Amino acid sequence: MVLATLHLIALSPGKTIPHFLRALNSQSIKPLVTAKVVRWIIKPEKLSTHLTKQGWDLLVIVPSSTPIPATFLGEDWAYRHWSSSAGVPSRLFNNFHDTNRGLLHPSPGDVPELTGSLHNPRKATSTQGLELNDELLSWSKAFKLGQTGAVSMLNLLSFNPSKEAHDSYKTYGKAFAETIGSRRGGNAKLVGRIVPDQKTADEDKYGWDEFALAHYPSIRHFVDMLASEDYQKVNHESRLPALRDTCILCTTELDPEVGGDTPAAPGIMRETEGDKAKL
Repeated sequence: MVLATLHLIALSPGKTIPHFLRALNSQSIKPLVTAKVVRWIIKPEKLSTHLTKQGWDLLVIVPSSTPIPATFLGEDWAYRHWSSSAGVPSRLFNNFHDTNRGLLHPSPGDVPELTGSLHNPRKATSTQGLELNDELLSWSKAFKLGQTGAVSMLNLLSFNPSKEAHDSYKTYGKAFAETIGSRRGGNAKLVGRIVPDQKTADEDKYGWDEFALAHYPSIRHFVDMLASEDYQKVNHESRLPALRDTCILCTTELDPEVGGDTPAAPGIMRETEGDKAKL
């Protein structure tokens, strides 16, 4: 396992994402992930509920061995800041940059077509159960970058305290990796168990168990999954019963070396004529 630190950053007035990324680059900081925060998909209901009261600009994940200098996390740069550390499996960490580059810059044949679930989507009144509702569907249609570019969903997870809950989530994770997620290009590209008391600045104290950063080729692939019967069957049977609390934050990854709002993923997507008509 390799320790990594997650940071959510709300930039101080007068500071911009390009400023911040150029400053990090000048210090030879090489994040695993640098992403622009887009919106909440699921809000926390029991843990770290204060996170929803602040508009966040950036998600930055770095190896804990090369931390972000404290000066970039103080009020001169960061109006608000949150951090948490997690142990990431070495098999994911060691090859992450190459794996992530392939996901963000796929060959045309690597991106699956939409499955057609949006022709007659399954919808709910809220997204809190990781289901599609009218608001999320309308937003997804208007999200220009996400129509053709990748999105990365930051998941924080707290499990019910039982072996059955963990086994249930493992069943969900296996189905996501092998069928319900992978057929839409979903990939849990970074996962890790939260390691508390690392004494990082503004460290979370609320008791999350794990995090996952899930990749989707576009926002349309993500909502295609949420709208489907096959996903919701596993979601309701295995994911929801396992969780004490969770939250999901949608982000789009940036190229830190460019030093601006340049997406790291231009995206390649194929769609059927029916999908074009629907969306």
